[in-house]
Amino acid sequence: MDGTKRNRYLDAMGVDVWVRRPGVALAGIWVDPPAATASEVVAGEAVGLAPEATPGVPAEVAPSGAIEPVAGAQISTRAPDMPVAAALDAPAVVRAPAPPLSGDETARWQALRSEVLSCTKCALHKSRTQGVLGVGPHRTEWMVIGEAPGAEEDRRGEPFVGRAGHLLDAMLQAIGLNRGSNVYIANVLKSRPPNNRDPKPEEVAACLPYLMRQIELLRPRLLLAVGRIAAQNLLATDLSLSRLRSKVHHFGELNTPLIVTYHPAYLLRTPSDKRKAWEDLKFARTVFRQLADRANTDGHLS
Repeated sequence: MDGTKRNRYLDAMGVDVWVRRPGVALAGIWVDPPAATASEVVAGEAVGLAPEATPGVPAEVAPSGAIEPVAGAQISTRAPDMPVAAALDAPAVVRAPAPPLSGDETARWQALRSEVLSCTKCALHKSRTQGVLGVGPHRTEWMVIGEAPGAEEDRRGEPFVGRAGHLLDAMLQAIGLNRGSNVYIANVLKSRPPNNRDPKPEEVAACLPYLMRQIELLRPRLLLAVGRIAAQNLLATDLSLSRLRSKVHHFGELNTPLIVTYHPAYLLRTPSDKRKAWEDLKFARTVFRQLADRANTDGHLS
């Protein structure tokens, strides 16, 4: 990505300049970037973009009355096996173009979409315009998961459109991701709750099997949960978003690594937290690069 595009995306996020800080340990991953260049330092005091340190304290179990944990959902602060040093100004690492879907895979995606569009498993089908499955390539290593469709998403049948969607696109573009080519975007709920209220436990329970099937078909290397509601439902916890950030969690039967950040709609209301979201994106990219490097190493050794 050229500097002009990157600066445009960072500007959309409210980040004036990309300033590297000394190495910071996050969830056991050591980020040790090179020294900042002149273009990455503003006159006077540098813009504070360093991640907030998060102690590796074991997370509590969700209290009684919370959503029942899905199979394999974990909150984890354990460190990866090896540290990693990554240049923070490189785009996201992505695979070479994958081969076309097989006939069986295509049929499974079509069946899943049909089921979501005709789903009546909860009362939300009575008020929705249509079910919203997701958008993006059906072979990808990144998956973004939000809470539920809003009014515009319900009308258009695509997640994250409108102002929040534009900001999410800018956030993803800043780390080399694009919903049309190398990231799949979906929600926990496939139907819009009336007046954009929080999902009910029974609604989440009805929709989670669809999400699990999406993950099974995609087999992404990394999940990015955006927003408190999505994160808490995926991890079956009532911990605050601030306590869930900057850690590597795991989700589902595939034990897929999951990282939490702010919802773009929240960032539009609270732009002062955009820098924290930017730190989350850099952290996610660092974790992804380590996972990719480890997979490549394992492949060479096998």
